[in-house]
Amino acid sequence: MIDKKSSYSGESIVVLEGLEPVRKRPAMYIGTTSQYGVNHCLNEIIDNSIDEALAGFCRNIEIRIEDNNYLTVLDDGRGIPVDKVPKYNISALEIVMTKLHAGGKFNAGAYKVSGGLHGVGASVVNALSAHLIVEVRRDGKLYRQEYKKGTPLYPVKVVEESILGFNFPQGTATSFLPDPEIFKETIELNYNIFKKQIKERAYLIKNVFFRIFNKKTGDKFALFFDGGILSLLRDLNRGKKVLHEPIYIQKQQGDKELEVAIQYNDSINENIHSFVNVINTHEGGTHLTGFKTAITRAINNYAKKELVNGKNGEETFTGDDVKEGLTAIVYVKMPSTNLQFEGQTKTKLGNSEVQTFVQQTVFEYLETYFEENPKTAKEILGKIYLAQKARLAAKAAKEAVLRKGALEGATLPGKLADCQEKDPSLSELFLVEGNSAGGTAKQGRDRKFQAILPLRGKVLNTERAYLDKVLSFKELKDLVVALGMGIGENVDYKKLRYHKIIIMTDADVDGEHIRTLLLTFFFRHLPDIIQKGHLYIAQPPLYKIQAGKTIHYAYSDEEKDKVVSSLSQQYNNLIIQRYKGLGEMNPEQLWETTMNPENRVLKQVTIADAQEADYVFSMLMGDDVPPRKKFIITHAKMANLDL
Repeated sequence: MIDKKSSYSGESIVVLEGLEPVRKRPAMYIGTTSQYGVNHCLNEIIDNSIDEALAGFCRNIEIRIEDNNYLTVLDDGRGIPVDKVPKYNISALEIVMTKLHAGGKFNAGAYKVSGGLHGVGASVVNALSAHLIVEVRRDGKLYRQEYKKGTPLYPVKVVEESILGFNFPQGTATSFLPDPEIFKETIELNYNIFKKQIKERAYLIKNVFFRIFNKKTGDKFALFFDGGILSLLRDLNRGKKVLHEPIYIQKQQGDKELEVAIQYNDSINENIHSFVNVINTHEGGTHLTGFKTAITRAINNYAKKELVNGKNGEETFTGDDVKEGLTAIVYVKMPSTNLQFEGQTKTKLGNSEVQTFVQQTVFEYLETYFEENPKTAKEILGKIYLAQKARLAAKAAKEAVLRKGALEGATLPGKLADCQEKDPSLSELFLVEGNSAGGTAKQGRDRKFQAILPLRGKVLNTERAYLDKVLSFKELKDLVVALGMGIGENVDYKKLRYHKIIIMTDADVDGEHIRTLLLTFFFRHLPDIIQKGHLYIAQPPLYKIQAGKTIHYAYSDEEKDKVVSSLSQQYNNLIIQRYKGLGEMNPEQLWETTMNPENRVLKQVTIADAQEADYVFSMLMGDDVPPRKKFIITHAKMANLDL
């Protein structure tokens, strides 16, 4: 797929329009102007370097998070062309940086495979930057141009020394400062999300050296993987018991290339990732549909041949059966000029011909593989057979509950103290540990918009629990009924009755354990609630500090020390009370410190790195003891226990 003779010069650049629309409607081009938009801008610049790597011209990519909030990317690719484009009599570099839909990706000779679809990357980032510097080293010369909000400060010029620390013999260096007029929330990068995204790209582009330096924290790391998606597959299955060696499929057909990696583990969760030209297609698309259809069909065909052994009975395996415990990566590379994505942010592939290509390739390979590797095939079949039995049992349990009308909201739990508000966007549900604290919360709440659901004891560990077991556990069934959106395959998010679901537990070890069990339940069985930003953790105060008739609350040891330090200058007899549980506060105190929107501290639960979250939940809450034991030993000194 690499054409080393492909030309990349000013004649490769095609121009479609200017940058005026970008600053007027930035979200149309980068999805959002929140912190995620800052990450998106950095990704656009990184992807330009990755395009050079995909084309076979780049082996080193450096990324720096500067201490002044500039973001810098350097590569040793060919360097953006600097010669004048005859039609416009302007340097190709300036056109790429200042014209929307201008770039080599519209010219099939410059890039056969590219992450970018619209050619808007560099120019959009430039338009949304307060300041941007680009340096290009080509033909033994160093060129530079600077911009303010997308407007050049001077023509492209030859310079003697780099101001960006650009030491590669050739390539491109870009440094930009996100514009606070656009990114009003923050111009700082979400570093954790960035690390996850760059690691993902490093897996997909094997044999490319990524170096990252965060000058704000001093964090330095390098990434280099020669195993490609097989390395990623092993990382995804880290901490899980795998059932067989990875299955790797690779095929090139014309200008399309497919790589697939498959491995089953003993969990009950699926973990399937899809990519197109290093773009993570979070919403899937035709390539993922083709893969799921193929693997389900291939496994069902093999199961029919195994009927003599009583493997499958009368039931056909469904897609849900096949996906249980499946970790897979579907990676398609194809010319950027042919790509069809749904949405500007490029998260769902729309090319119908890719579905056929993937489906035929995977099905034909697995048909042969299962015949040649009967031991692995039967291991997978046994796993899926158990998944089918569990699905049918869960279906029966759910239908039994549905027949009683519980999950349809006909009968809300008797212990639920519901709120008067019927608009979910204005309603809050507190999940409170214990009946005692639940009673205090019911008295202290604002019943207009706050509902209380007390939970007795520790709820079921649902890390490896099927739906029938979940619904048979009363506390979780009551929670599902109270939420109103159902569970399993019949989840209807629009029926969610509260848009703020707040876990409120004691500030002790037992409280933290209950919180972890509830987080496991939401992560594994109702992930939409987390992904859509509806799950929160309440922060009750740790200390009550009384100075005379004045009362102060502290939510951490550090805050307590500050309050005590400031008050001790005026008062010598401070009364400091350490709260062990919610029940130690009266209703007025609980309202004022933990439930009143004017004063309270809530922590929103988010999933910045689903891959790492999956590993942590599997390790902490799963059946495999050694990884959990190692984690506890490693982090024991960090624990702060109230003994």
